[in-house]
Amino acid sequence: MSKNRKVIITCAVTGSIHTPSMSPYLPVSAQQIADAAVGAAQAGAAIVHLHARKPEDGRPDQSPDAFRAFVGDIKQRSDAVINITTGGSPTMTVVERMQPALQLQPEVASLNMGSMNFGLFPMLGRYKDFKQPWEQAFLEGTRDLVFKNTFADIEFMLKEGSANGTRFEFECYDTAHLYNLAHFLDRKLATPPLFVQTVFGILGGIGTHPDDVSHLKRTADRLFGEDYVWSVLGAGRAQMPIASMAAAQGGNVRVGLEDSLWDGPGQLAQSNADQVRRVRGILEGLGLSVATADEARQLLQLKGRSNVKF
Repeated sequence: MSKNRKVIITCAVTGSIHTPSMSPYLPVSAQQIADAAVGAAQAGAAIVHLHARKPEDGRPDQSPDAFRAFVGDIKQRSDAVINITTGGSPTMTVVERMQPALQLQPEVASLNMGSMNFGLFPMLGRYKDFKQPWEQAFLEGTRDLVFKNTFADIEFMLKEGSANGTRFEFECYDTAHLYNLAHFLDRKLATPPLFVQTVFGILGGIGTHPDDVSHLKRTADRLFGEDYVWSVLGAGRAQMPIASMAAAQGGNVRVGLEDSLWDGPGQLAQSNADQVRRVRGILEGLGLSVATADEARQLLQLKGRSNVKF
């Protein structure tokens, strides 16, 4: 493991999985999301991954105007790479999910690489008091929910995004998703270097055992060779252990309140920057350096912050 290797930290700022009742620190309004993203960048995140929410009740909002309310502010106040979700929420259509990335043309957009069961309902056993009526219903609904990302959906998003020079954070929740990505690489619809974000700990996807991490890394190595940049995110309590395992194996890391609300056992993270600082401490303790935003742009061959539409 080279001590000179630069590790990209991505921070997923708010997401659509957790609900506002679960943590008072989850950013909801445009100003809160902008401030959280800028704080994460100042703490060391090279990339900020962004969802939007309706400020009146915290519901996921995939309207382009909701993103316009904060992406320009983040760009003005930091040099972070802005990564806009095309995942949105599992309850949205693919056309709806694609609109912010299609209109704003960011440097990076996320792209889920396969349909899957997406079980959030176990959270109902941990959270009982919900402030908004949609929260409990949303979690309960995931007992019978397939997060739809068909080959046609993925092809649509790849073609539309690539036409604007947007590159993708390929979110792979299981082994088959890596093979799906290899399919699109073979068809030259996905182009190297692939930014492969392997996701651990969502019910319906792969688990969080160290063997799971090594298995996806071995599979990606075999399928993509030198043509990819590997990153990981661990959901919930697995966030920092998964990041540590991957960093030791040559990977990059993703943290943030989208993926976990915690900053240690029983301790809610009070900001996204808390988690960035914690994972940065782990990386630097391993003798690794944290990549700047411009170094991430170079590693991922991005089009640059001046070529977006915000």
